[in-house]
Amino acid sequence: MILTGKIIAVLEARKGVSSRTGNEWMIQEYVLEVTNTFVTRCLFSVFGEDRIKQFNIHEGETLTIHFDIDAREFNGRWYNDVRAYNVVRENVQPPIVPNDIPKQVQPEPALPQDGTFLNDDEELPF
Repeated sequence: MILTGKIIAVLEARKGVSSRTGNEWMIQEYVLEVTNTFVTRCLFSVFGEDRIKQFNIHEGETLTIHFDIDAREFNGRWYNDVRAYNVVRENVQPPIVPNDIPKQVQPEPALPQDGTFLNDDEELPF
């Protein structure tokens, strides 16, 4: 899913160690405010220290967030998990790819001004 809005809150990053694998983990949550007909807010998370640094999300930025929603059960209750996997900044221009540059159009050769043209027996130059 994709939402575009303004980051209105950056929550404290949390760290821990997985009880199953013993690996360290890091997660940070953010609040995105989307203004359509009504104002809607969405709490989403970014998992992993490398992605948190890569996305570098700050309060006040307008971003497009690509995310997945998943539900999980814990002690008989269900919880939603909204996790971002891509962040696109609104003001960033995409790089110019050489194939996107328009080719210059060669002008067509001008017709002779004196009214002379090739005769039927003359060969064309191509």
